[in-house]
Amino acid sequence: MQQALEVLQRVFGYRQFRDGQEGVIEQVLAGRDAVALMPTGGGKSLCYQLPAMLLPGVTIVVSPLVSLMDDQVSALKAMGISAGAIHSGMQGPEVMEVLRALQDGSIKLLYVAPERILTPAFLERLQTLQVALIAVDEAHCISQWGHDFRPEYGRLGELRQLLPNAPLLALTATADHVTRDDIVQRLALRDPFIFQSSFDRPNIRYLVQEKFKPQKQVIDYVKAQRGASGIIYCGSRKKTEELSLKLQIEGVKARPYHAGLPHEEKRETLHGFLRDDIDVVVATIAFGMGINKPNVRFVLHYDIPRSIEAYYQETGRAGRDGVASEAVMFYEPNDAGWIWRLFDEQPDSERIRVERQKFHAMTSFAEAQTCRRLVLLNYFGEYREQPCGNCDLCIDPPKQYDGTVDAQKALSCVYRTGQQFGVNYIVEVLRGAQTQKVKQHGHSQLSTYGIGKEESAEHWVSVIRQLIHRGLLIQDIRRHSAMHLAQNARPVLRGEVALTLAKPRLDAIKTGAAVAERGNHDKVLFGRLRKLRKRIAEQAEVPPFVVFGDSSLQDMATRLPTTEAEFLLVSGVGQVKLERYGKAFLEEITSYLTGNL
Repeated sequence: MQQALEVLQRVFGYRQFRDGQEGVIEQVLAGRDAVALMPTGGGKSLCYQLPAMLLPGVTIVVSPLVSLMDDQVSALKAMGISAGAIHSGMQGPEVMEVLRALQDGSIKLLYVAPERILTPAFLERLQTLQVALIAVDEAHCISQWGHDFRPEYGRLGELRQLLPNAPLLALTATADHVTRDDIVQRLALRDPFIFQSSFDRPNIRYLVQEKFKPQKQVIDYVKAQRGASGIIYCGSRKKTEELSLKLQIEGVKARPYHAGLPHEEKRETLHGFLRDDIDVVVATIAFGMGINKPNVRFVLHYDIPRSIEAYYQETGRAGRDGVASEAVMFYEPNDAGWIWRLFDEQPDSERIRVERQKFHAMTSFAEAQTCRRLVLLNYFGEYREQPCGNCDLCIDPPKQYDGTVDAQKALSCVYRTGQQFGVNYIVEVLRGAQTQKVKQHGHSQLSTYGIGKEESAEHWVSVIRQLIHRGLLIQDIRRHSAMHLAQNARPVLRGEVALTLAKPRLDAIKTGAAVAERGNHDKVLFGRLRKLRKRIAEQAEVPPFVVFGDSSLQDMATRLPTTEAEFLLVSGVGQVKLERYGKAFLEEITSYLTGNL
C-alpha cells in the first residue's frame, strides 16, 4: 500500500485516497474478489486503474459504452499510462495494433465490451495472456434485477471458470441488496470484499422549483450559468427539440439528443459536448449512462422522473469532479397526474405495482417540506437526522402564512364560475384579466372578478395547487382538468376552518449566480485557465478534462503556483502532466499575477 500511495501521488496527482478506495485497492492487490458500490464521481475507476499499475500482467476492464472506453483511454494516456480499447467503433488496423501491443505486454489496461470479450476468439486469446485483474464496470447490468440489464453481462460469470486465478472486481453506483447479491452469484465471486460508500453527493445542491412558465424558467437559469456544461432531461423527444431550439435562439450552445435522431447527429452532439463545444444537451433518458464528462455543472429535469433511482442516476452526472454542482427539477402536480393516468390505463401486475410505488416515492421527494437530501438518502436506507444545508428547503425554508382569505377567494371563484374551468382560467378571473374568453362567459360581472389582482398569476397558481394537493379542490381529468369543490372545502369557505399555506416559492432558484463561480478561487484566473485548457485540448484532439479537470483549475486559481514544485501540489497534477502542461499553465498564472494580458 506504500507503493500504491506513491503511484497515487506521482501518476494521478492526488495526495490521499478518497472514501473506500484504499480498502478496495488493498484487497484487490492481495488477490481477493471485491464489489465496490460508490456513487457516480466517487472514484470507482481508480480502484482498478491503480492496481493495474502495480500488478504484473494486463488488467481487463469490461465496459458497456464505446464513448466511455475512449474517454478513459485518452485520460490514462495523458497521465503516461499505457491503455487501449477494442470495440465496434474501431477499424480493423486499429484493432490489430491493440492486439499486437496486448500480446507483447505493453498494455497495462484493456477496455472491452461484454459482447466482444465473450467471443470464442477473444476468450481463447485471454488464456494466452497474464491477466492480473478483471474489472466489471456498471456491474448492476449483470443482475436480472438491474435496471439496465444486458444479456451479455449475465454471461460474464464464464470468465471465472476460464481465468480462475485472476481476481474479479465489480463496480457500480446503484445496486440495492438484492442486486448486489445477484452480482456476487452471477460473477461467481469468492468471499468478496464488499464496500458500500455513502449515497451522499455533498457537492450537489438539490433544487425543486414550481413549474409556471417552464421554457422561460429554463432559459433564465441556463443563461445565468454563463456557458457551464449542463444536461436537461425532458419526458419526450418533441420537448427536447423544442427546448434546444429555444435555447439556441437565446444564444445558448445547445443541442437535442434522443433515440430517434440519426446516429451521426447523436455522435456529433456527444463529441461536441465532451469537448466543451456544446454547453447544454437537451435529452431524453437515452443520454447519459457511462459518459465520462466530469465537469457537468448542472442537471435539470424539465419533467419529473419515474423513480428515485432514475433521478439519482441522472442527477449523479453532475459534479463528478467533486466541484459544486446543481440538480434542478421543475415540478407541477399535473405532470405527476399524467403519469398516474398512464399507470391506471395498464392492466394490474407486479411490475406496475412496483412502478407505482417507486413513482409515489418520487412525488414525495418533489413535494417534500423537509431537507431533500434526507428524503433521498432515507430512500436508500441511509438514515440521517441533520439537514444538509445545501438544498432549496434548507437554504430558503418554505414560509407559512394564514392563507384562509386567499383560499376563500380561489374556492369562491371556482364555485361562481360553475366549477367547469381549469387552473389558468380561474387565475385570469381572479386577477381581472380582460380576455375574450372571460368576456364571452360574462365572468367579468362576477363578485370574484379581479379580487386577486394585487397578487401575481404565479402566486394564485401556487395557492390553487396547494388546495388541490390538500384535497379541497378536485381536478376532473375527463373534463380537461376542470376543478370542482370537494366536500371539505365548504368549512373553509364559511370561515369555520383556518388554513395555513406555504408562500409560493417563485425564486427558489437564484438565477443571478453561476454554479461554476462558487468557491474561494480567483474567478478571473479560473476563466483564463479554462481558455488555455481548451486550446491545449484542441491541439491534442482530446476532451478538455483530459488535460485537467475543473477541480485542478480551481486549485490552481487558489494556490497560485509559480514554480514546478508548487505546481505538483495542485490536485490532479502528476509527474507526466507537469512535464506536458506545467510550463504553459505556470506561464499563464505568472502572466496573470504580474498583470500582463
